[in-house]
Amino acid sequence: MTKVKDQWVEFTFFRPGAKCVSIAGDFNGWREGQLPMLRASDGYWVARVRLPAGEFRFRYCADGEWYTDFAAFGVTPGRFGLDSVLRVAPAIATADRSARRPPVRAAA
Repeated sequence: MTKVKDQWVEFTFFRPGAKCVSIAGDFNGWREGQLPMLRASDGYWVARVRLPAGEFRFRYCADGEWYTDFAAFGVTPGRFGLDSVLRVAPAIATADRSARRPPVRAAA
């Protein structure tokens, strides 16, 4: 499962019996093990990464086996099976709030 907020992506993957889980995708050259996930006490594995805006393909690798995230933004055929789709929206610039306030005028 993926959650995206302000170009930060949180990946969560349930594999309680796994010893090693990582994420590979077109954002890291499909290099297995380059983006390791951390084991949580509830059987989930978690990783957070900041990505630029765009659409990406990825898969999880747990103990040498590849898995598709069907809860992602979709799936698409890849070289070795179905790849998960991840969409990261462009960051929304927030203007400085003080710039929108009217100037304070002294009492006459």
